[in-house]
Amino acid sequence: MKQHVTVVTGGSRGIGAAIAVRLARAGHHLAIGYERDTDAAEETAAKVREAGGQAVTVQVDTSDADQVDHLFDTTVRALGPVTGTVCNAGITGPLGRFTETGTDIMRRVVDVNVMGTLLCARRAAREMSTRYEGSGGAIVTISSGAATLGSPGEYVHYAATKAAVDALAVGLAKELAPDGVRVNSVQPGMIVTDMHAAMGDAQRPWRKQDRVPMRRPGQPEEVAGAVAWLLSEEASYTTGAVLRVSGGL
Repeated sequence: MKQHVTVVTGGSRGIGAAIAVRLARAGHHLAIGYERDTDAAEETAAKVREAGGQAVTVQVDTSDADQVDHLFDTTVRALGPVTGTVCNAGITGPLGRFTETGTDIMRRVVDVNVMGTLLCARRAAREMSTRYEGSGGAIVTISSGAATLGSPGEYVHYAATKAAVDALAVGLAKELAPDGVRVNSVQPGMIVTDMHAAMGDAQRPWRKQDRVPMRRPGQPEEVAGAVAWLLSEEASYTTGAVLRVSGGL
């Protein structure tokens, strides 16, 4: 069997870190892309190695095509041919009404969440597609339940970018299916990560939990399990799916 080598962007903490560790337990070697926090990235890499995988960390702004190429080039040199990619890197900006959201914030959220996902998915496809002499593989994009809920009063601009991510996954799945590459999207709901503190409300998962049918926020590991399945051979006939992991919300 070929060795699974998976790139995870935004892999230093939260959902991305949980995905990296979960995949290591399933036998993957991991390239952990991160934006700023080197210590957190190295901590995730250490957990990957403890779980039996090899790991490399690469600082990357996913909205920059040259940096995305560097991420994948480094992965191939260090770990071997890429077999999977998780486009997880994403930002929200501060919570607030749409009319009060600055243009610079909107533009950066679009650059990272949409352009960053496009660039990473494109390079991943070029690495894995049989059309480009690859041996096939899988891409998972990390979206959000906000893509269908809209998130009024909080981050409508972010919700719009995640709807774009889902559209990418559905269209790209159809385009790449003949080339041996599966593409699926995961929509997490209210998950306990430090992203909420970055938005300006660290207690948000607990304040909002009553609107979740399961009456609790989710954990990053619960999202990681869904991603691991979509990258596995058990999902060999699954492509173009948008899988909600949201406690029923």
